[in-house]
Amino acid sequence: MKVRKELWFGFSLMAIILIAIAVFLPWGNMTNGHYGLLMLALIVVAIMMGFPTAFTLMGMGVFFAWLFYRGVNPQIAVQQVLDLFVQRTYGVMSNDVLIAIPLFLFMGYLVERAQLIDRLFHSLHLATTRVPGSLAVATIITCAIFATATGIVGAVVTLMGLLAFPAMLKAGYNIKIAAGAVTAGGCLGILIPPSVLLIVYGATAGVSVVQLYAGAFFPGFMLASLYIGYVIVLAKWKPALMPPLSESAQRVPLPPFAQSLSRHGGNPLTALWRALSGGAGGDVAKRTALGQMIVTLVPAIVIIALLGVMFRSATAPVVEASTAGLVEAGGEVAADIKEESVGLIGQPEAEESESEAKELPAEAAAEDEAKTESVAKSAADAPAADAEARKAPAAERLPVPTWYWIVLAVGIATIGFIYRIWSWERLEVFKLLLTSFFPLAMLILAVLGSIVFGLATPAEAAAVGAFGGFLLAAAYRYIAHLREGAGGPFSGAVLGGTLREFGTVIKESSFLTAKTSAMVCWLFVGSGIFAAAFALLGGQEVIEKWVLSMDLTPFQFMLLAQFIIFILGWPLEWTEIIIIFMPIFIPLLPHFNIDPLFFGLLVALNLQTAFLSPPVAMAAFYLKGVSPPHVTLNQIFAGMMPFMAIQVIALVLLYMFPAIGLWLPQVLYK
Repeated sequence: MKVRKELWFGFSLMAIILIAIAVFLPWGNMTNGHYGLLMLALIVVAIMMGFPTAFTLMGMGVFFAWLFYRGVNPQIAVQQVLDLFVQRTYGVMSNDVLIAIPLFLFMGYLVERAQLIDRLFHSLHLATTRVPGSLAVATIITCAIFATATGIVGAVVTLMGLLAFPAMLKAGYNIKIAAGAVTAGGCLGILIPPSVLLIVYGATAGVSVVQLYAGAFFPGFMLASLYIGYVIVLAKWKPALMPPLSESAQRVPLPPFAQSLSRHGGNPLTALWRALSGGAGGDVAKRTALGQMIVTLVPAIVIIALLGVMFRSATAPVVEASTAGLVEAGGEVAADIKEESVGLIGQPEAEESESEAKELPAEAAAEDEAKTESVAKSAADAPAADAEARKAPAAERLPVPTWYWIVLAVGIATIGFIYRIWSWERLEVFKLLLTSFFPLAMLILAVLGSIVFGLATPAEAAAVGAFGGFLLAAAYRYIAHLREGAGGPFSGAVLGGTLREFGTVIKESSFLTAKTSAMVCWLFVGSGIFAAAFALLGGQEVIEKWVLSMDLTPFQFMLLAQFIIFILGWPLEWTEIIIIFMPIFIPLLPHFNIDPLFFGLLVALNLQTAFLSPPVAMAAFYLKGVSPPHVTLNQIFAGMMPFMAIQVIALVLLYMFPAIGLWLPQVLYK
C-alpha cells in the first residue's frame, strides 16, 4: 500500500524523536529533569499519532506528577495528584479572561450563518473588477473582514471555499493561486482581532488581551496588504495565471430608475438633483429620487461628520482638575490620620485606642478642636465658592492646529474626487457595500473599538458582539424571506419562515460554540496539569539552564524561539503550541529583556504557518473538503507555499520595525 508523503513526514519525525529519547536519556540514572524532558517528547509523539490533545495532556500530567509525588511520599501521592487536578481545574474555571472565548465564538458562528458573506464577496468583487487579479484580491479582502468579525479559521476557509474558490476556477484562475488566496486569507483570523489565539496567549502568558488586540491590528492588516500586493504583481506579471474578467462580467446591472436617469446624465448627483427639481428625468418618482439622493450623499455626510468630530477634539479646552478644595477642606486633618490595622479579633485594639484617647493631653485636644472648626468653616464657605465658579466664564476653545487644516483640505478634496468620478455603476456597487460591508464594519468597530479604547473589557465587548451578531442574523434572514416574495413585510409567511430559520441558526451556533469552548477549556485544564507536572519534575529548570548556558544574545534567542515555533507549526496546531510550549519560553523572556507583548505578536504572526504548512495544514484540509474532485491536496499545498514565504517576510519586518505592533498600544495605554 502506498503511503502518502505527509504520512511519511509524520512517521519520520516521530521516529527521530523516539530515537533521540532512546539514545540521549541516561536510562540507568534518570533524574526528575530527565523525566520532564521525556514527558515533553512523549506528548509531541502522542499528539502526532492522533490522540486527543486535552486528554493526552491530562493523562501525561497526572502520570508524571504521580511519579514525582511517589518519589517523595508514596502514601499520599494519589491524594496530592487529585488535589493538583482539582486546583488546576478550578483555576481555569475562575479565569475571567476565558469568558470572552465562547461569546466571540458565538458572534462568529452567527455572522457566518447570517448569509452576509456571499453579499460581501459579490460587492467587493464588483468594486475591484478593474484591479489585476480582482477575484483573488476580493477573496483576501473578504477573508480579512470576515476574520475580523469571527476569528474562526475553519469557518472562513470553508465558506470562502464554497463561494470564492469555484468562482475563481470558473474564471480560469490557476488552481494553486486560487487555493493559496483562500487558505492564506482564511488564516488571517489567527492574527487579526478578535482572535481566539490572542485570548489564549494572554491567559497563558499573563499579558493584557486588550493590549494584544491593539498590537495585532497593524501586523494583521500589513500581512493582508502583502498578500494583496503579491497577487496584483503576479497578475500583472503573468496574466495567464489570473486572466482579467470579460467586459460583461465587469458590468453592473442598473435598476430601471437608474437606466432612465442615466440617459440625462452620467453623474448620479446632478441627474438626481434635476429629477428632484422637476427637470429631466421627471418620469422617476420623487420619493425614489429623494431616497437615492440620500444614499448618494452618504459619503459626504460621513466625511463631514468625521471632520466635525476631529474639530471638536482638536479645539477642546484643556480641563485641569484642581485639588485645592479637597486640601482646604480635609487635607490638613487627613494628613494626621494614621491608618490602623483592625486585626483578626479587633476588640483589644479598639479598647487600647480608647484608653489612649483618655490619656491625651489637653493641648492636643485643643489643637484637634481648632482643626475641626477650620474644616467646618471651609465647608460653610464651599457653596459660595461653587456659586462663584458657576459664574466664571467657560474655558475658551483652543486655536485650530495646522494639521487640522491639512486634514480638512484632504477631506474636501476627497469629497470632490468621489463625486467627480461618481457613476451609476459605482453607485450600485456602493449600495451593495452599504448592505453588506457597512453593517459588518459597524459591528466590528463597536466590538473592537470598545475594547481598544478602554470602554469595555473583552468579555463585555464580546457580549455586545454576540448580541450584534444575533440582530444581524435575524435581519438578514428576514430580508432574504422578504426578497423571495413570500408576502408583505408583516405577513405570516415572512415572519414564520424567518423565525423557523433563525431558530435553526441559533441552535446550530449554540451547539458549535459549546463544542469549541469545551475543547479550549479542556485544553487549558490539561495544560495546567501538564505544566504543573513539568515544573515539579524540574523540566523548566533544565531547559532554562540549557538555554542560558549557550550565552545567547536577545536576537539569537528570539531567532531560536521563532525557529522552534515555526518548525512546531508543521506537525502541531496553534492551540498545542500555545498551551504546551509558551509556558517554557515565557519565563526566559525577562533574562533577555524581551517584552512578552511583542513576543506574543511575533508568535501570533509566526503561527500562521501552523495552518499553512504540511503535513497538518488544517486550512488545506478545510478547503479540500469543499473543493471539486479534480483539485488535489498537493495542488493546495503548492499554492500555500508563496503565501507562507510572505509570512516569513512579514515576521522579519515586524522584528526589524517593532513599532508596527507596539505603536498603537503605547499611544493608547501610556
